[in-house]
Amino acid sequence: MFECIDSMCVPTSIVAIGAGNRMRTYMHYVEANPGRVRLVAVVEPDEVRRKALAAKFGLPPQRQFDNYETFFRNPVEADAVFICTPEREHYAPCIAALKHGYHVLLEKPIAQTYEQCRHIADVAKETGRLVCICHVLRYHPCFRKIKELVDSGQSGKIITVTHIEDVGIERATHSYVRGSMNTEAGNNPMLLAKCCHDIDFLAWLSGQECSRLSSFGSLRWFRAENAPAGAADRCVDCAVERECPYSALDLYGRRRQWIANFDIAEGETLDDAIRRELTHGPFGRCVYRCDNDVVDNQVLTMQMADGTLMTLCMDVFTRRDGRRIDIRMSRGEIVSDGKTVELTDFATGNRILYDFTEEAAKPFHGGADLRLVESFINAIRGEGDTQGLTTVEESLRSHLLCFEAERSRRTGKIVTPGRG
Repeated sequence: MFECIDSMCVPTSIVAIGAGNRMRTYMHYVEANPGRVRLVAVVEPDEVRRKALAAKFGLPPQRQFDNYETFFRNPVEADAVFICTPEREHYAPCIAALKHGYHVLLEKPIAQTYEQCRHIADVAKETGRLVCICHVLRYHPCFRKIKELVDSGQSGKIITVTHIEDVGIERATHSYVRGSMNTEAGNNPMLLAKCCHDIDFLAWLSGQECSRLSSFGSLRWFRAENAPAGAADRCVDCAVERECPYSALDLYGRRRQWIANFDIAEGETLDDAIRRELTHGPFGRCVYRCDNDVVDNQVLTMQMADGTLMTLCMDVFTRRDGRRIDIRMSRGEIVSDGKTVELTDFATGNRILYDFTEEAAKPFHGGADLRLVESFINAIRGEGDTQGLTTVEESLRSHLLCFEAERSRRTGKIVTPGRG
């Protein structure tokens, strides 16, 4: 579909818009494949992050920008942009990138409204540019195997699917209570912000349109009225901190978990950065006294066009951090915990275990993040495997389901997707 960008197949040139954790992950592919792709500019308002990425790839000052408006007024010649900005800043830079002729790898979710998502797809079509959304599950070894087994037809037709997204209590308090993903206005509803990977996978697995859906969920626990007696605004001042399962002092200070995205300023040590966060930053706040409003539990049930029932359960009250899926089919069943896939045949009773434990333990979602980037680069260059690559047009299906799930949750009604 896409031709090689140059008869000599020189490295594909890209611009990084956003230099946070997601972008740094994708840059591992760029660093490991200098013959196929090279970074030519970085756009990032945070000086520490901007300079760190620029130094890593040897970018001169004139290839460093502190905001995307300035960059698009003075664009650098490149084949594509990677956009890993906060969710509320996906739409504007993506539209600008397309109008400047860049292909786009866009971190999920696409945008904050379905209308914005649709507009990006329309502009991509008008400009003839490729926009791909980072739905990483399509590249994870376990989920690729599940898709392969279902598509083989050996287990018959899907009857029901139960998919559980264990966000994990540490991830939840870090990102969705204290962190930058904790409000819908600044980001998106929880299913879109965290689970659009999962809903994309379910829609991909089924291959069917959703005929109706319903969803329930709430912000049940991380609220001021649930704070224990003696709780303070910050964990460093709290009389009951040692008894609290959500202690920031314990998570970041004593156990030193979830500190990879604490920015270390020039002249600071990691200990300085942790201390600063605990005493003054958002990550030192009491989980019951934050400005969060996203749900901490939610269930989505979908009936597909062929009658298949699919249920997604998102929960944060668990030490587990991962995904589990049970697929009940007419001739067998498939069960996976994200590390192994077990196939059972009803007729013979035979069980086959596919073990991806070692591969799934590798960094970057079992290497899925890097395979995703490779697939996008392949598409631009007209090379290699692009199986699983999610264009913005295809991603619209699962995004619509996310938006409609939120409509159902808020109204308490069963919703027919796409119908008001």
